[in-house]
Amino acid sequence: MPVIAMVGNKGGTGKTTLAVNLAAALARRAATVVLDADPQGSALQWHAVAGRETGPAVIDAAQDVEGLAGRMAPRHTHLIIDCPPSVHAVQTRAALRVCDVALVPTQPSPMDLWATVHITRAIEDARVINPRLAALLVINQFESRTTLSRLMRVVIAELELPVADTAIRRRAVYRHSALEGKSVFDMGKRGAQSAAEIDQLINEVLTL
Repeated sequence: MPVIAMVGNKGGTGKTTLAVNLAAALARRAATVVLDADPQGSALQWHAVAGRETGPAVIDAAQDVEGLAGRMAPRHTHLIIDCPPSVHAVQTRAALRVCDVALVPTQPSPMDLWATVHITRAIEDARVINPRLAALLVINQFESRTTLSRLMRVVIAELELPVADTAIRRRAVYRHSALEGKSVFDMGKRGAQSAAEIDQLINEVLTL
């Protein structure tokens, strides 16, 4: 069972939005649960807005990441941990100790890239305890028409973490679906392209 931690060192990267949509996609394949380890509780808020029992469950894990991961793992095929936007947070460190894959969403901006350097070090430290830990950078909110986005892969090639082939494009449907407590898979034709790229990213992650 892959345990996937969504890790970031800066707010506003779209980490929770990506976590929720990855969980929705995985739930279409097998039993999936989201552990909201961020004290801000954004994933929990998304689930509350949904106001329905469909889709993956979201559990408050801010106080006990490792314990809840251990209890949920036997009952679910996939487990996603949404971490706080800091590698120094106790929740993030705990998630890195128990996860199989750390996904690191990063936007095409210099500040996001600088923040990623600290994540690389945190992952290296976590591998002392969790040697199976794999990590993957995900370019999020990609805009092919901007020079910065096009240069992104060249720049991040200098970092030590591998980069997903799948980039998540900047699309309004991600914001619209979040406002309704939905995933892009619930948005019909409007979400079809986004759903396809989320599925493509999952296929990459599951082969790590």
